[in-house]
Amino acid sequence: MKALSELKTKLADNDALRAAIAMMDWDQQTFMPRGSAGARAQHVSILSRMEHESATSDEVGRLLERAEEEVQPGSEDAALLRVAKRDFDLKTKLPAELVERKAKLASIAHEKWVEARKTSNFPAFADTLATMFDIAKEEAEHLGYKEHVYDALLDQYEEGATAADCRAMFETIKAPTVALVRKIQECGRQPDTSHLHGEWEIAKQKEFTEKLVEAIGFDMTRGRQDVAPHPFCTGWSINDVRLTTRYQDYLGASIFGSLHEAGHGMYEQNSPQAWDHTPLAGGVSLGLHESQSRLWENIVGRSKAFWRYFLPSLQAQFPSLDFLNLDSFHWAINKVEPSFIRVEADEVTYNLHVLLRFELECDILTGKLAVRDLPAAWNAKMKEYLGLTPKNDAVGCLQDVHWSMGSIGYFPTYSMGNLLSYQVWTALQKDVPNTDALMSEGKFAPIFGWLREKIYLQGKRYTPKDLVVRVTGKPIGAEDWVAGITAKYTALYGV
Repeated sequence: MKALSELKTKLADNDALRAAIAMMDWDQQTFMPRGSAGARAQHVSILSRMEHESATSDEVGRLLERAEEEVQPGSEDAALLRVAKRDFDLKTKLPAELVERKAKLASIAHEKWVEARKTSNFPAFADTLATMFDIAKEEAEHLGYKEHVYDALLDQYEEGATAADCRAMFETIKAPTVALVRKIQECGRQPDTSHLHGEWEIAKQKEFTEKLVEAIGFDMTRGRQDVAPHPFCTGWSINDVRLTTRYQDYLGASIFGSLHEAGHGMYEQNSPQAWDHTPLAGGVSLGLHESQSRLWENIVGRSKAFWRYFLPSLQAQFPSLDFLNLDSFHWAINKVEPSFIRVEADEVTYNLHVLLRFELECDILTGKLAVRDLPAAWNAKMKEYLGLTPKNDAVGCLQDVHWSMGSIGYFPTYSMGNLLSYQVWTALQKDVPNTDALMSEGKFAPIFGWLREKIYLQGKRYTPKDLVVRVTGKPIGAEDWVAGITAKYTALYGV
């Protein structure tokens, strides 16, 4: 097993370099002084080049070939080798110069995006964003694709997925989404959500949200929660996972943002300890990752059972909410109304935000849309899909951090995650049928335990498509999501 042992050592070395990059990125989005952006860009670009050169070295290639002879089919080592070979194949297609150039631009672009969003000044960010899309096109050409440039980019986040898959997914969910939104709008009834807007003491929000994420299963002894302009989860070890949230005048922003990121965090914390610092640790794809964040945020966190247990604690933290009863609060946090901000969108309209981004990305990548014309195109699609026109670019095309990071081809995984969240929950309820009773008593361990056994502990041992079938008994589909939101919201709105 000499080659396999040497390969594991080399992979651990590369993981340490990636960890250093991830720490710098986390720091940049949370604590780094704004004036340090140039120095950070220099460091990250050099480390990214070093990691890429190490990961794609001839030595790693030879070890991968020799290790093939040492592993047993179906074993953990065989799975590790499969993942390592895929990573090697993807990375060797990308020149080190391109990787370094993208990393440096991403560090600079993040700061330009923060400032442009703050001042709603898209032209100040446009040239940088255009360069990032040019880099994405270069990546796609190096990676290769058969049908659509988007396929090469999406495959990095969701193995085997294509633009055609995305179009089929959106076509399947668009009609039931539009029909349900129309029914809700026509009923003429909406909950009062004004009491959830105001000035909320940040220290109390922090205390309450950290109580929530610990209650559902996030281990604060191996993680922490901080603040970022755009909430995210990251980590560099099973034993060091970082959540972020943000505090706004809508109290639900921090609550549901924290639950969402904790879903990601629990997935990352619960790979087998023996897999830490190996390619097998962590979530297998962004679609499955998002299924966990959306499951904990929406199916659990917006359920009446969840708040039957936690509403008294929220009211103790914020006495101005004492007048609320469970039914009115439950309806308020599940209000369906087209809105500008994706991360604060309701369950029903959320996928329309993702569809908009997917179509714009495809248009820019294929040359149908110039980046300078993005705000007008964005606003037109917002009007078409959600009936809204953004008042400025800060709540329009500048609202997401992803493009500044170079995460292009990423957004459809959000909708895949929405569909999978209900598909996974349907499977879970067959084994844990009393979920409402458990949540009403604050007992989340059986739910967490099922997800840990079926998904989290599997890491990347199986391909995304294989894991979905193993967990749910069928490939990804829309039927459970459509049935779930239809039942939930027709009951809430009486339509």
